[in-house]
Amino acid sequence: MKILYRGPLASCNYDCPYCPFAKRRDPPGLLREDRKALERFVGWVAAHPGEPIEVLFTPWGEGLTRTWYRDALIRLSHLPHVGRAAIQTNLAGRLGWVAGADPDTLALWCTYHPGQVARDRFLAQLAVLRRHGIRHSVGVVGLPEHLAEAVALRETLPPDVYLWVNAADGHTYAPEEEAAWTGVDPLFGYSVRPHPSRGAACRTGDEVISVLGDGTVRRCHFVPDRLGNLYDGTWQRTREPCPKGECDCHIGYVHLRTLPLYDVFAGGILERVPHERPLWSVPQGALTDT
Repeated sequence: MKILYRGPLASCNYDCPYCPFAKRRDPPGLLREDRKALERFVGWVAAHPGEPIEVLFTPWGEGLTRTWYRDALIRLSHLPHVGRAAIQTNLAGRLGWVAGADPDTLALWCTYHPGQVARDRFLAQLAVLRRHGIRHSVGVVGLPEHLAEAVALRETLPPDVYLWVNAADGHTYAPEEEAAWTGVDPLFGYSVRPHPSRGAACRTGDEVISVLGDGTVRRCHFVPDRLGNLYDGTWQRTREPCPKGECDCHIGYVHLRTLPLYDVFAGGILERVPHERPLWSVPQGALTDT
């Protein structure tokens, strides 16, 4: 079973203009609540060794600046029934802690935010992950002003590191723009247009669930209907088709059975690492035409 966990944490050390949680500060009480909720969740995973489990933390804010997320990932990585312990992160925090995790289980989904961190600094953080053998993907939001940095990052990264691109919310891509971004990420086409999902078969609710800090279980982050609670034993799996009209976020549509992405990302679904690295080739003129 794959679990996408999201606690109350909503604070971030970056102030990206496209993010509603930029530079948000959580009050001490909410941070204590988040820590308690996360520790309860990790305890539940540890107490349920009967089924293989994979976990992806998808906090609204930045989790790795908080000790309890680092500790949780280390602990989960050493549980024999946990096949993957992953988190979405801007990679801004210190990374010495990864030495205490099992590199066969820990994985990071790393987002590069131009304007928030120097590219050399971000690359140095990635080098730490490589030294410790930590699986990771790298990505960027596909805003026009980010294209030059994305191209430079792609050209600097080792060929075996996948660089994904998320289509920017509210941005319409002209054909030449889409071609330029597809040159950076050959899988960009999956992100650039929403996927029809109402009535479609989806693994969420059955093989994949979303868990909130209080234990509320949903089929995914984007369908608010409750399936019960993780901690009181009331949650029930569902194989009902998706009730949502369309799905436009990777952590949602990757689980649609109507798409081939479980084959594309086989072995790296949660951390967004493809089974085979797609070949990238930035079109000539990409930096001047967009």
